[in-house]
Parts: sequence; structure tokens; C-alpha cells
Amino acid sequence: MSLPPPDYIPLQNLAQSLSVALGERDHHTRAHSERVIQLSAELARHLDFTQEELDLLALGAQFHDIGKIGIPDQVLHKASPFDDEEWECMKQHTLIGERIILAIGCRKSTEVAHMIRHHHERFDGSGYPDGLSGTQIPVFSRIISLTDSYDAIATSRPYHPPRRHTAIMDILASEVGIKHDPDLLYAFGKVIEKSEMRIRDPH
Repeated sequence: MSLPPPDYIPLQNLAQSLSVALGERDHHTRAHSERVIQLSAELARHLDFTQEELDLLALGAQFHDIGKIGIPDQVLHKASPFDDEEWECMKQHTLIGERIILAIGCRKSTEVAHMIRHHHERFDGSGYPDGLSGTQIPVFSRIISLTDSYDAIATSRPYHPPRRHTAIMDILASEVGIKHDPDLLYAFGKVIEKSEMRIRDPH
């Protein structure tokens, strides 16, 4: 019996399988992606995104690091900062992720793949892979970039300890107009203070 054409398989139906695959490869990345989904949704609701836009953003957030499936273990699991060659390897995850989602061929695949490709662009044009700047960067990608940064800074890594909420926000503020969209960071600052996802500083 032949499988149904991809257009008849909603992308959401494949999300869980891909998420499980990523979790098997790297549990940390899967858990990080789940937190980015929630943070992105909270910011997007604050910005009055439609339900259709929220659903699309959730897919982009869930899959933003799916390309790490294709990164070698010695780079993906390295417990110290990357050298130049390793960094160039890691940067390929945006393009690998784009190819994975495009290969599914479902409705919305192109839009989700576009988000994934550009979630490491920087507002001043110094990001990758295409050096887009400002509003050239899709707004979904700008949101994922910001919420990805918040969670990544907050999470303990072998080469840096977890940081307090105020320290995280200071770091993000130092990157405004360089890495992050100033308007989105302003909105995120309002959202995160009331969010259950806000890092709780020890008393």
C-alpha cells in the first residue's frame, strides 16, 4: 500500500516524530526547543498574532535546531567553546534544518524552513547564513532568535554557569540593535516579567 501524498499529511502530525528523533540525538536540544516554543508563543500573543501565525511560529520554534541532527558528535557534544572550524560546522545546522523540513513537502514546509534558515541572522547584518539585517529577517525568525538567546543564556553549560534573570536581560539589552530587534526586545521585557518561564533568582 502506497503512502498518502505529503500534502495530505499535516506538518503538525510529523512534529512529534521529529521531536523524538532530535531528543534521541540530543536531549538537551529537544528540552531547549520546548522552552523556546513557550517563550515565543507568549511574546507572539502579546503582539496580537493570529492563531494561524501562532501555530506556524510554534512549528518554527520546535524545529529551529532540528538541523543539529546532522552535526557530528564531537562538535555537538563538545564541552568547551568551539574553534573556528568547529564553529563553521555548527553553523551548518540552519541549512541542514531547512533541508530536512523542505524534504517533508507538507503544507507550510516552506514557511517553517524559512524560519529555521534565518534564526541566527543578526539585526545588524552580521549573522548567518545570509547576512540579512533589520526587517529583512523574517519576524518569526527574529522572535525565535530572541527567545532562543534568553533560554540559552539561562541554561547551565559546561563552559558557563546559569545566570540570574537580571543578568540575562542585561546581556540581551547589550545586544539590542546588534543581535536583536529593539522593538521585540522591548516587548519581550514586558512579557517575561509576568511569565512562568522567567528565571527565578535564588533568594
